[in-house]
Formats: sequence, structure tokens, C-alpha cells
Amino acid sequence: MPPDPADAPRRLRHLGEFSALAEIAAAQRGLFPPSGPELREQARGLLGVLDLTAASVRTERTWTAGDLSGEEVSWDVGFGPRTRAYVLRPREAGDAVLPGVLALHCHAGMKWAGKEKIADGPEDPSPEVAKLRAVLYGGRAWAGELARRGFTVLVPDVLGWGSRRVPLADMPESVRGDPDPELSEADRYDAAAARYEQVLAKYCTVLGTSYAGVVVAEDLAAAAYLRSRPDVGPVGCAGLSGGGLRAALLGAFDPGQAAVAVVAMISSYRDLLDGYVASHTWMLYPPGLSRLCDLPDLVACAAPRPLLVWYGEHDEILPLSGMRRAHAMIAAHYRQAPAGYTGVFADAGHSFGRSAQERVFGWLARHLRADGGEPWR
Repeated sequence: MPPDPADAPRRLRHLGEFSALAEIAAAQRGLFPPSGPELREQARGLLGVLDLTAASVRTERTWTAGDLSGEEVSWDVGFGPRTRAYVLRPREAGDAVLPGVLALHCHAGMKWAGKEKIADGPEDPSPEVAKLRAVLYGGRAWAGELARRGFTVLVPDVLGWGSRRVPLADMPESVRGDPDPELSEADRYDAAAARYEQVLAKYCTVLGTSYAGVVVAEDLAAAAYLRSRPDVGPVGCAGLSGGGLRAALLGAFDPGQAAVAVVAMISSYRDLLDGYVASHTWMLYPPGLSRLCDLPDLVACAAPRPLLVWYGEHDEILPLSGMRRAHAMIAAHYRQAPAGYTGVFADAGHSFGRSAQERVFGWLARHLRADGGEPWR
């Protein structure tokens, strides 16, 4: 008797004839088990989150632009070039203590720039950055706009981006490739950096950590620096896409985060399997995490601390089924304190446009500002 087609394994895009691997692995490795109260510490160990410090902080330059004051600071985490970050505040605030937000730049396949993707420094944005902002951020440098609402906003680079990018000379020749004279220096670098991310992830794994573990360690150091500033009160974080993943991981491992906003990033792992894995950074795939939990469990592990997750119903690189599953899973973690979780499904794609920004800014103000979000004066 021929096999019943209903008994055939589900065919997954990008795995094709090898799709049964997913079912075998799930059965033998016990994937996506229910999470327990020790998830935070277990996940921290699994990711190999390093203990890093923002050491020897110094101010590189200051500026004013319209109603904002800016400061570029730098620090040493112990390896690689100094991390550079922008600190943005309302110009009229003086030395007043304001709530802080760690604004986390996205991945977006652009590693030549980091903090500049979401924040203006003294210089005009490059053509590449301006183009990216138009596509992802409604043409706005959103970190500066958030600062105008009465926040101290810290925008740091992180491993692989901007001031923390890996020089081409240090990459394997096969990764650098042949320079294309028709591409800008930034675009040539980004093409090589996309290939180098796999090399960097391999090094992190061999060294007993993970790409996610090193990135979140740098973000933890940045958050600690932000809290140490005398002009900063309660601290939260926010980001889109790869920045949203950074916000989610920071929220999971940093009890000092008072509010966490994650935009266009969260899906269950199990739904990503059907054709969505290839679209994402290695940061999303710490080796072994799926044997500990599904991603939404880790995102929600600090419940009932305030958490906002923004889901774009037309997201090109996240499945709607995975977002709905994630929403249900996170809501279950907040069952005892449902007001702590805000899940927003919007008629939007993979972006952080102006309407989403306004929603997130207002939510951060309500949870971080003593005035409950009244307009900044």
C-alpha cells in the first residue's frame, strides 16, 4: 500500500527534500520546551553573555543643533576599537535629571554605519543612511526626536557596526572579495561585512560565547554607563529589527531596564522554520537556545516589567503566524499582570515609521517619566 500523503513531513521552504530534519530534531532534541523560573540565568549561560564594562569613558566632542544638545562619548570594553556613542538631550534641559533610553540601531545589512542610522551627529547623514532612514524610519532620525520629548538618549555602536566595525584588512580574502569601483566605500564594506558575520559567529561559538552573547554584553555595558550619568533617571530601551532583538535580549538580562520596546522582530522560532531563517542575523540564532525555550519565552522572562512588542502584519521577513503565536505566548507570561504587556498589531511592514514611533514614544514616557507622559516643557 502506498504511503498516505497526510503522513508525509511538512515541506519547508529552503529545506525542501530535507524538511523531515525538523521533525526528527524536534523529537530527539526536545525543542521549545516550556520555560521555567530559571530561564534568565540558564539563557545567560547558554548564550555565553560576557561581563563587560564601559571603561575609561571620555567625551570626544559636543554640539548643539536646534533644540537638541549632543555629546559624542567613547569607552573601552576591553577588545577592539573604542565604542563611540551619541548622547542626545533637549537643549533647554540643562543639567536636569531626565529618564534615559538606550536607542539601539538596526542591522539592515548596513554595518558601515551604526548609531548614525537612527541619530544625527554634527555632520549630515550620508546618502546611504538617508536612503535607509527613508525606507525604515519615515525619513526620521528617531533617537533625536525621542530626546526632544524629554529624555536622555544614548545611541551606541556595537560589535561589527560603525566605530566597532571590523577592518577589511582583518577579514579573509575570500570574504573581502574584489572591490567594485561602481560601489561607494560604504556599500563595498557592507557587502563584505555580510559575509564576515558568519566568520564572526564561528569565532564566538568556538570561544564559548555567541554572537548574541557578545552583542548583549556590549549593550549591558552601555546601559550601565547610561544609568551612571548624573543627568539620568529610570532607563529603558527600544529598537527596530536587529535593534529590536538587542532590546529584547537586553531586557531579558538587565534587571535595571524599567521598560522595553521591541519593534518588528519577534516571532516564534518554530514558525520561522518555513522559509524565514535565512533573512535574519546570526544574533537571532544562539546555538542551543531552541532546546531551552522558544524566543517569545525569553522576551517575556522579565514579566511583569513593562514590555511593548510592535508587530507589522505585512512584515516581509517575519511570518504572521509566528507573530501571533509570539503574542499569545508573551501574553501568557503576563497573565498575572496583563497591564504590563502591550502587543500592537499594525497595518505595516518591516519598519518603524512615524506612527509607530509616536506610539512607542508615548508608551516610554508613560513608563519612564514621573509626569506620566505629559508634553515636555
